[in-house]
Amino acid sequence: MKLDQFDLNLLVALDALLSEKSVTRAGMRVHRSQSSMSGALARLREFFQDELLVPAGRKMVLTPLAEGLAKPVDDVLRQAQAAITIRPLFDPATSKRRFSISLSDYVTSVFMADVLREVQRQAPYITFELQPIGRRAMEALENRALDFLIVMDVFSQNGHPKMRLFEDTHTCIAWDRNSRIGSKLSVEEYLNLGHVTARIAEAEHPNFEEHFLRRLKFNTKAEVVVMHGSSFLPDFVVGTDRIARIPTRLAQKYAESFPLRLVDAPIELPPIVEVLQWHKSNDRNPAYIWLRGILQKQAATLAGSPAEWNRGRPMENATAHPKTVHRNSARSGA
Repeated sequence: MKLDQFDLNLLVALDALLSEKSVTRAGMRVHRSQSSMSGALARLREFFQDELLVPAGRKMVLTPLAEGLAKPVDDVLRQAQAAITIRPLFDPATSKRRFSISLSDYVTSVFMADVLREVQRQAPYITFELQPIGRRAMEALENRALDFLIVMDVFSQNGHPKMRLFEDTHTCIAWDRNSRIGSKLSVEEYLNLGHVTARIAEAEHPNFEEHFLRRLKFNTKAEVVVMHGSSFLPDFVVGTDRIARIPTRLAQKYAESFPLRLVDAPIELPPIVEVLQWHKSNDRNPAYIWLRGILQKQAATLAGSPAEWNRGRPMENATAHPKTVHRNSARSGA
């Protein structure tokens, strides 16, 4: 096999095919039609004298040769990308680039909206695609199909740079007419009340609360499980005896629009730490450095405990158990 006999443009198609293991998805990744990608696969098969992709039931799998090609091809394309982007120019005031960011609806609500307002002031032509978080987002970051990922640190990926953004605590929300609870929750009440919990669709791990409660050998009674984030949790709490445990900043925001009572959870968990991740090949990209600066600056405004700015009324701590903390409600009338 001689290099002058190989169309180097096929490397991009080969990388997509090896990563996606699907002609259709590979075509979408590199913006080529299915017929064009099928033609590229035929040429690659002829060159390598190997099928590369073969059917196995309802999916396609790589041949042994294709598996051996995956990393070298990926390395070559990364080096080529780095070579052609040495000292790239980036002017935020005139740039028309589009950033793709995967994040939760919680981060979108309490953080990202302010970031986008600042971006518009500095870079009026830059646009964003905000994508849901989940397994596909993790894969997209690894495949360089996603610019940034904002995720809890415990669920971040190894092998790629990350930057700490902000942290949050936890608060239980309940309907303000819920007669089963007062200004405090005991561990027994917390475990026996029905819970509304949010999980990320397609995620391979439980949500943050479930992740740590399982380690502490606690089981809550999940009466309603929402698979598309925490935006709908108040709707399933109001008018019921159920409770939901959510980030404090989000709870305070919901309390402005819903008839909710905020009560601290009796089982203490580690704080939520949100981090920003990007592919290591983009670590020195000026556009990425600029946006990271915007995100870091906005995150600095969220420094400190959210309880400190809950309508000017701090939560009062009173340790009751080595693994539990009881605090007064942060809402008046609780």
